Amino acid sequence: MTHTLFDLLRRVDGASLHGDAATVVKGLTYDSRNVHAGDCFFAVRGTQCDGHAFIPAAIASGASAVVCEALPAEPADGVAYVVVADTHAAMADMAAAFYDDPSRSLRLVGVTGTNGKTTTATLLYDLVRAAGHKAGLISTVVYKIDDRTIEATHTTPDPIRLNAMMREMVDAGCKYCFMECSSHAIVQQRTRGLYFAGGIFTNITHDHLDYHKTFAEYIRAKKLFFDDLPAGAFALINDDDRNGRVMVQNTAATVKSYSLRTMADYRCKIIEMHLDGMSLRIDGREVWVGLLGRFNAYNLLAVYAAAVELGFASEEVLRILSMLHPVDGRFEVVRADNGTTAIVDYAHTPDALENVLRTIDEIRTPQQQLLVVCGCGGNRDRTKRPEMAQIAVRYADTVIFTSDNPRHEQPEAILDDMVAGVPEGARYLRIADRREAIRTAAMLARAGDLLLIAGKGHETYQIIGDEKRHFDDREEVRAAFERLKNR
Repeated sequence: MTHTLFDLLRRVDGASLHGDAATVVKGLTYDSRNVHAGDCFFAVRGTQCDGHAFIPAAIASGASAVVCEALPAEPADGVAYVVVADTHAAMADMAAAFYDDPSRSLRLVGVTGTNGKTTTATLLYDLVRAAGHKAGLISTVVYKIDDRTIEATHTTPDPIRLNAMMREMVDAGCKYCFMECSSHAIVQQRTRGLYFAGGIFTNITHDHLDYHKTFAEYIRAKKLFFDDLPAGAFALINDDDRNGRVMVQNTAATVKSYSLRTMADYRCKIIEMHLDGMSLRIDGREVWVGLLGRFNAYNLLAVYAAAVELGFASEEVLRILSMLHPVDGRFEVVRADNGTTAIVDYAHTPDALENVLRTIDEIRTPQQQLLVVCGCGGNRDRTKRPEMAQIAVRYADTVIFTSDNPRHEQPEAILDDMVAGVPEGARYLRIADRREAIRTAAMLARAGDLLLIAGKGHETYQIIGDEKRHFDDREEVRAAFERLKNR
């Protein structure tokens, strides 16, 4: 797939070309290590480094064109330079053009919010495929091109990879694509140039303040997604979140709402709940689902509403909802032979943790102890650490605070931040080694007790410093249960 630079610049506003517009572009990249002969290199300014410093390396590897925000003092001969105000925006526009606007050949639905994005997007993908259609998925857990799986690297990839994958989806016969849209990606314009058939707002609570600095800026980032939705799209909002209406104040899309508490276009009520599922009444019809918790009732209602907005018959949607399974690492149950039940969940924000704990509290019996293993990630929003610890001790009989992904912070320093929020007299342990924390929780649990292991969910690694080590909470709790059985 090749284009001339002139073809790719048609939609880039305010670009200043220094070189030949007929320059042939064979590929796109913003990583100088991946440049091949004939590629266009984007000098992106990031939080850690500035791509402008790598322009000479890109040219040495054969780049035929460079998109940058500042022209080098000594431009290289034979290379076309494009100077733009924002390299992120230009990269998104040019990527869409390079791959011939694949999003326009898909019914693309974006899901944004603090919690529930992965479950909502994944269940929509599962539902559409169960209905007999080919579909794509772009999520925190995995990327899928119909039934082909690709390892996920970011919740929302860069625009070059996004458009490349969507082109593959279209070529594979996919008609739908469901993708998570993170606040980072929206601000960094990774979703720019994509044509959305619809957008879903799940909820918003404090998160990523290490990046956005203030909650107001975090809200603004999410709102930008809905500001850019086209007139023919739908904007589906959770009306039980007070910021739901804020999201759609300036959208051109058709606004639809869903709710468990108030009047809305789509409504749901939880009738009963057990450890293996719950009975819901959605728009007046009853359905049993294999997922659990009020938060999942919201997710399922969003899935139902989005599917109906996409044109699926409501009866068929409800039938398929009853067959869907939980997403990996989201309230995933691991049972021991003695009846102890471990629940592995990705909950890594205060709101998500409280949602999971509240659900467990609603279904456990007075005889069942609840033990919680949780931590907080390093080099991330510190403000949520004491809040999460406070929530954990409020619901649990015993809490073990441990490492999540410490990254470049000292685990004990993270634990210090967490226990600062624990009230006097609360029952907790602090064990920085996550494997040992899980083993200790399994050992403390009596037959029939409940054990929540929160924070990492589907992740199969732990990041310590710059090293990504294999670590899977599900494997660890199974091994802990097995050790106890063989004692």
